[in-house]
Amino acid sequence: MISLAPRRLPWLLLISTLVIILDRMSKVWVTNHIRLGGAIPVLPGILRITHWTNDGAAFSLFADSLHPHLVHWMLVGFSSLAGLAVLAAMIYLGDRFTATTVALALIFAGALGNVHDRIAYGSVVDFIEVHIFRYHWPDFNIADSAIVTGACLLLLDALLPKQQDTEAE
Repeated sequence: MISLAPRRLPWLLLISTLVIILDRMSKVWVTNHIRLGGAIPVLPGILRITHWTNDGAAFSLFADSLHPHLVHWMLVGFSSLAGLAVLAAMIYLGDRFTATTVALALIFAGALGNVHDRIAYGSVVDFIEVHIFRYHWPDFNIADSAIVTGACLLLLDALLPKQQDTEAE
């Protein structure tokens, strides 16, 4: 049966596009205004805008590998395949506007933002540094935030009870 519901995919792709634009603009601004290793305090002792590059995966995993070139291209390949899988899911679910589809749009944007950096520059620009009490969170960027937010939305959507359709049968 053909669905008569309007497609939401263009709106989901718009969300992804906006996140990618914010990610690119922020990384360009940081690269042009903060020297590598430098920082600007925003909330002293809590939040700083820094300028670091990450050659590895999340939390700098694999950054000190004996085969950095291999790791680089494996990360590009994995992120690209994951991005394509998420895009396929977005297309398949594109007639709905749910927590899951918004989560997929965020994850897709984050994957593309970081893949772009890895291909264009060889590493990802990280610039948000957070300290909470004595804990220092590893520096991250808007693409990373979109991926984590999307993953949390997916988890919440999976854990929350689903509403039953009340359509007449």
